[in-house]
Amino acid sequence: MANGGQRDGQRGGWPERLGPEGGRPARAGLSEAILTFLERGVSLVVSSSDRANRPRVGRALAVQVPADGTWIGVCLDRTANAALLAAVAETGRFALAATEPSTHLSIQLIGEDATVTVADAEATALAARHVDAFAAELALIGYGDAFTRALMAHDPATLAVVRFCPSRLYDQTPGPKAGTAVPP
Repeated sequence: MANGGQRDGQRGGWPERLGPEGGRPARAGLSEAILTFLERGVSLVVSSSDRANRPRVGRALAVQVPADGTWIGVCLDRTANAALLAAVAETGRFALAATEPSTHLSIQLIGEDATVTVADAEATALAARHVDAFAAELALIGYGDAFTRALMAHDPATLAVVRFCPSRLYDQTPGPKAGTAVPP
């Protein structure tokens, strides 16, 4: 991108990108800027670890934040992420890394209170919309729709939602601020 990889003329990591609300807590204790970012067509990679501390990693399909803002839900395919979901159920540990491929803007949310639930119709529809938005995002950097659809293939009947309240946030955008804590 002509502006150094940042959209809308923005520069720097998360503290500069929080917007006019200045990081004011919103739903799930997160600023509206972070919630808006999570709802765009971003890449969503999730992880957990079991009691033996063995890592489990997977790809998520969407992020859901209810109107009452008490938690964040992350939609996953149960079949493809069975070991990860078992680790979450066992330990409650969960991390979500969201990255905008066209800019590499990235944030990581970590929680220790995650639970696994069955996806409802709203979550299933949200997953379909997010896959469409992710396809549009990847098209910006030259990936075709067929690639994205294969990468994000899932059976809507096998979706689960991991619900958690983020307790820690980190800027994971490549550069000097990577790993820096982000205010909610």
